[in-house]
Amino acid sequence: MGEAIARSPDIEPAHPGELLNEIVIPATGLSKSEVARRLGISRQTLYDVLAGRQPVTPMVALRLGRLFGDGGRVWLRMQAEHDLWHAERRLDISTIDPLRAA
Repeated sequence: MGEAIARSPDIEPAHPGELLNEIVIPATGLSKSEVARRLGISRQTLYDVLAGRQPVTPMVALRLGRLFGDGGRVWLRMQAEHDLWHAERRLDISTIDPLRAA
């Protein structure tokens, strides 16, 4: 496996819905309604994910991974990176003292 490319911590990781909406779904030639049908989710759920209003849950990640052949972990990792980036900017953890090994 190759080395991971470092990304600037100032750049927001894309929400998985953005990738789905701009690259993945258009590459299939299928309508969003058809993709939702094949995933077994409502169109509204898919549209909410695509708009970044809803996260990719483990259940949706498994469905995406099966449909697109890349596995659910890819979609969950992308969602986790997006969520963690936002949490790091919202939560002040400076008052928590780290534990020291004995």
